Amino acid sequence: MGIVFASFSTSLDGFIARPDNHVGPLFDWYWNGDVEVTPPGYPITFHMTAASAAYWKEVSTEGAFITGRRLFDFTSGWGGSPPNDSPTFVLTHRPPPADWPPRPDAPFTFVNDLESAMTQAKEAAGDGDIGVAGPNVAQQCLNAGLLDEVRIDLVPVLLGSGIRYFDHLDEEVGFEDPIVVEGNRVTHLRYRVKKGQCPASEVR
Repeated sequence: MGIVFASFSTSLDGFIARPDNHVGPLFDWYWNGDVEVTPPGYPITFHMTAASAAYWKEVSTEGAFITGRRLFDFTSGWGGSPPNDSPTFVLTHRPPPADWPPRPDAPFTFVNDLESAMTQAKEAAGDGDIGVAGPNVAQQCLNAGLLDEVRIDLVPVLLGSGIRYFDHLDEEVGFEDPIVVEGNRVTHLRYRVKKGQCPASEVR
């Protein structure tokens, strides 16, 4: 089995998006190089630097994906084609949109609790990793002791306000020393979570 990870482009003051959910300059590094990167599931082609493209290829290993409802709604469910075209589990207490799915084979399952979402994601991922998206889902996973790795694409900008990567944590979380990859206008960081410091708490 692979690992469970969360990954976000993040400002120096810890925000992953503006208050209106838009990322502003946080995704500029996807288009500031000459290397074409076309991930499965995305209807676009990125142009990254060689360092960022190599990093992307190395970490794009998820076999399943868990997302929060806020991100799902903001992206309109990625048009039915989630990142990397992975089986995707939407953590929500609300039913799917009335016009869902946009295509019959859209690989989405709506789940109302994290434990069930993680169980199904592990089965779907096989030996692959499980990516979790949406800060609330990442925070729930940290609080429950389920997250193995935190990834930060650190962008040299201060947003001043917005949606934080880390918030509402139950207690202190420790990490191993990072793996660092320097790109152009972004620094890619990978931190393994120190297990045993943060006992699993009840998932809210």
